[in-house]
Amino acid sequence: MNPVNYIQMSDQQLKKYLVKHRNDQAVLQVYLNRRHQRSNRVIATVNDSNFEDKILTAIREQINENPGEMKPEDN
Repeated sequence: MNPVNYIQMSDQQLKKYLVKHRNDQAVLQVYLNRRHQRSNRVIATVNDSNFEDKILTAIREQINENPGEMKPEDN
């Protein structure tokens, strides 16, 4: 059996793998690390004059990074 390379998986692939292999602690750790890295990013502050533009840009970037992640069959 070949070892699985979690690092090279996209977020969507990693999530699907995690759902199928719930007891795999290594994949869980990689997934949580990725989530933690994204959660600390500050996109904008409420006092930014271009607050809305920054938020919309961040949303578009996330959609482009994970196209199809919000498909109903994934939920």
